[in-house]
Amino acid sequence: MPQTQANYDVCVVGAGHAGIEAALAAARLGLKTAVFTINLDAIGNMPCNPAIGGTGKGHLVRELDALGGEMGKAADACCIQYRMLNRGKGPAVHSLRAQADRRKYQEYMKIVLENQDNLSVFQDMVTAITTENGCVSGLTTQLGIHYGAKAVILATGTYLDSTIITGPCITSSGPDGMHPAVGLSENLRALGLPLRRFKTGTPPRVNGRTLDYDKMELQPGDDRPEPFSFSSHRLPENQAVCYLTYTTAETHRIIRENLDRSPLYNGTIQGIGPRYCPSIETKLVRFPDKERHQIFVEPCGADTQEMYIQGLSTSLPYDVQVDMVRSVPGLENAQLMRPGYAIEYECIDPLALLPTLECKMLPGLYGAGQFNGTSGYEEAAAQGLVAGVNAALKLLGKDPMILTRDTCYIGTLIDDLVTKGTEEPYRMMTSRSEYRLLHRQDNADQRLTPIGAKFGLVSQARLEQVEEKYRQVAREIRRLESSGVAESEVLNQMLTRADSAPVKGSARLADLLRRPQIHYDDLALFDPDRPELSAAVQEQVEIQVKYAGYLTRQQKQVEEFRKEESRLLPADIDYETIGGLRLEARQKLSRIRPASIGQASRISGVSPADIAVLLIYLNA
Repeated sequence: MPQTQANYDVCVVGAGHAGIEAALAAARLGLKTAVFTINLDAIGNMPCNPAIGGTGKGHLVRELDALGGEMGKAADACCIQYRMLNRGKGPAVHSLRAQADRRKYQEYMKIVLENQDNLSVFQDMVTAITTENGCVSGLTTQLGIHYGAKAVILATGTYLDSTIITGPCITSSGPDGMHPAVGLSENLRALGLPLRRFKTGTPPRVNGRTLDYDKMELQPGDDRPEPFSFSSHRLPENQAVCYLTYTTAETHRIIRENLDRSPLYNGTIQGIGPRYCPSIETKLVRFPDKERHQIFVEPCGADTQEMYIQGLSTSLPYDVQVDMVRSVPGLENAQLMRPGYAIEYECIDPLALLPTLECKMLPGLYGAGQFNGTSGYEEAAAQGLVAGVNAALKLLGKDPMILTRDTCYIGTLIDDLVTKGTEEPYRMMTSRSEYRLLHRQDNADQRLTPIGAKFGLVSQARLEQVEEKYRQVAREIRRLESSGVAESEVLNQMLTRADSAPVKGSARLADLLRRPQIHYDDLALFDPDRPELSAAVQEQVEIQVKYAGYLTRQQKQVEEFRKEESRLLPADIDYETIGGLRLEARQKLSRIRPASIGQASRISGVSPADIAVLLIYLNA
């Protein structure tokens, strides 16, 4: 029997993006915490795309930052190119994305973990979770050491019994040639956890010195980059560029003629892959009439020639990958440094989790990140913080932090997982939120900094800064509503140039700003009393004035949602005894055990008629 090396309040298994945030959150709340990783040099690794953010994902990073997480700060310290996506659309879908120097990012996160009070970092493989009286009591490692723990957070990423597949080459391995985590999944099954097998993949990496960039389209960063973290005091600098090219008819011919050698289509791969990040083989099968597909050539760092070929994710054999890559304009002489591969791994059915991310069947055990069936660094980090905070709060005897879908994208992510479940790696997108106009990335500080401060992750000084920012916003909106400008030739010339109707007589400044073609800065010449305001405050003023009607309408929807969420269902309710519920509804409700009528209504297989039956039951 292994001897106990040390006792901890919280132990975190894995030091990827989920494990980092979980360990930091628990330690920052004063809990004695330990984090375990198979390789210390893989802390914060980016085995897939070396980037942070993107559509929907940028929202998660901003929300995580507002709550007191680390990812946004790390991105601003380590990213080499920033681009705001969807600028041509409304502010609800603006999403920041940045290329990261992956080695610098790893170094940054390793240093943060090593210097965090209350946190110990260990290189060792966890092979078993131990229990006592039906609750978590600790974990055992490959070295035969037992660590006592009151809570354990599983953030195993894609390492759990993972298999790397490139053509006929099948290897028991983690990403980037790391060791897989072996033994733990067998232990988890023995504990009764419902595990399943998912799959994801990566494209080849090539040597940048062997590329012809003149044949590609330049993709520069923004002229005025915006940082991820609300606390960043300097604008980031763009140090790198990306490139865009396309697949060709020859690319498609090579792939189609070798589909029988593809592990995805010859039965080798059994795991379920991500719908919204398909391999190039899958793209050709799903969209046979599409003549070409975008390929982005992106740097892996400032001091490396390694380039990531986004859009060519594949598990085809090596020889096919070489031919396929070299059929793309600009890549004719490309030297493959790392071939693309698929990776299969074990994860949990998230319906087995509570909204706190604690396992229903094993108190004290939490899940975070890809272990919960998600994809992406940002989704992982968000869950890591939630799991770490809730593990700490439970041990401190405090109420949990439940982020709901009417509050933020993180709440939507977790509610989707624990209420609806997922049959494939879950990816956050702006379309998943019903309240995306309210849950913009630009106002994440207003929405979530008070919550971070409430639970001890955000300083009082930071909270006061945010509150002052939005006081300035409110004051400026009131001033614009009460200030007018008289008709003038200069004003009407400006409006005409902007394709906006001229003013007759006079107009309120707020009314002019509501016009789609007019921006806050356009009014400066006609507004002598305009105060000195930061760019962030000006942005909030413009958004709130322009979209006031839509924001009010969506806020009413949120209020209706909260009414449904306030109708709580008893924790011990026996759905089998409620007459009128359909069989499927009884089974789903008994399995998921929703906390409210609102959550019950979002369960797949529970109909409006079933909800009506539950309401009658509650009012009886």
